[in-house]
Amino acid sequence: MEVTHELIVPNEDLPFKMFLFEGKNGNYFRDKHWHRSVEIFAVFDGNLEFYIDEKKTVLAAGEFVIVNSNEIHSIVAREPNQTVVLQMPLGTFEAYYTDEQFICFTHSDRNQDAFVMQLVRDMFVTYQEKKTGYELKVQSFYYMLIYLMVTRYRKLEVSEEIVRSRRNLGRLSEIISYIKENYTSEISLEKLSEVFGYSPTYLSRMFRKYAHMNYKSYLQSVRLEYAYRELMNTSNSIGEIAEHHGFTDARAFTRAFKTKYGMLPSEYKKTKNCS
Repeated sequence: MEVTHELIVPNEDLPFKMFLFEGKNGNYFRDKHWHRSVEIFAVFDGNLEFYIDEKKTVLAAGEFVIVNSNEIHSIVAREPNQTVVLQMPLGTFEAYYTDEQFICFTHSDRNQDAFVMQLVRDMFVTYQEKKTGYELKVQSFYYMLIYLMVTRYRKLEVSEEIVRSRRNLGRLSEIISYIKENYTSEISLEKLSEVFGYSPTYLSRMFRKYAHMNYKSYLQSVRLEYAYRELMNTSNSIGEIAEHHGFTDARAFTRAFKTKYGMLPSEYKKTKNCS
């Protein structure tokens, strides 16, 4: 089974990503993957099977799990469920690192679970309603949640083995963060190598080993992810979107989009507008 890297793009109006779990209808399996963000899965109805570093945890309604940055995990949803997912940038916790760009959360103590679940529920309901000032209200809940995480769930003593295992994926995560910040520019593998002090050959191997694609394909996937969001949320032309997100021209964007989604960008937008 392959282990893949997941690209996370925050909600357009929030400093993190929040959404209803895509496996809500059941009969769903998500292969092993990892990402730089810290993630919370909060189950409000039904149940999920969670596997973190091969360890199985069954989440029932009213329970949540914290997935650490660069922690390999997979998910099984056999039955319908209602689960809210939060994906928080690692940098949110920068002031509380216990090692260089490292923080680790545990979930062994469940005394605070009811409060955490209520915060997540309030965040999601407020975001769905989108009343005046909703962004401020959601973020007030969000920072209370972060406070609980760093005061109740942060592990201050972490084994060197765990730190070392996360560090390998962490190196690539740093590179991926740089790509996400500069993806609209022309970032060659050689330029990336200069920035991070690795040889192009070594970087190429890292992408193939951990992201399971070559560097050029990964850069294109980042550009396509952001371009897709603009396509769905604006009336900008295909050419404008291509230019905004680093594609050489509209034809290159259209070709990449059709390869991933099986139709032209204009056709895809029509299907979404009609749904």
